[in-house]
Amino acid sequence: MAIDSIDSPSSPSPPSSNFSQPRHFYLAVDRVQFKMETLVDLLGVAGRRSSLPVVLCCSSRDELDAVCSAISNLPNISLASLYSDLAENERALILEKFRQGTSDWNRSITAHPGDDSENGNQDLKSSMIVVTDACLPLVASGESPISARLLINYELPTKKETYLRRMSTCLASDGIVINMVVGGEVVTLKNLEESSGLVIAEMPIHISEIL
Repeated sequence: MAIDSIDSPSSPSPPSSNFSQPRHFYLAVDRVQFKMETLVDLLGVAGRRSSLPVVLCCSSRDELDAVCSAISNLPNISLASLYSDLAENERALILEKFRQGTSDWNRSITAHPGDDSENGNQDLKSSMIVVTDACLPLVASGESPISARLLINYELPTKKETYLRRMSTCLASDGIVINMVVGGEVVTLKNLEESSGLVIAEMPIHISEIL
């Protein structure tokens, strides 16, 4: 399912500069077998934005491995993963590199505040971490949040607590959440909206409108 085939919301999204808090969107996929293809399309577009910091959350190690295999060859993304049997020094290096990518992003936004998504230094790849819920940053133990610009929930959490923990540990204060939903998960999405008080809108056709 190509990204440009998704129906747009009834009203266009305002420019991102008008927001100072997280925004939540959903990306509907017709069938589960199209989900990975849709993710690759999404990242192929989002990754064109220089230095964009992205975190993708999975529910299991098998899901993490499948995602990493599918997106490892995308040319505009520098990919790393966090999982339970990763050595502590490797984990620290991955997080430090990602935070450096976040600094690059912040510098590019400061230098070019009105820049379009595909402008800027094309040599700076988007920084991306794929992580399972079990390996999210342990903020309560003193580990710093990741503070990404974009958080992708590859599998929608069924519990509000999991959704909010992903946000608090992975997302910048003015970041963007994209929830990938298939079929009956729309019911879960609505339940999350009601229980958390969030508004989760349909993602625009052109992701550059929200990045």
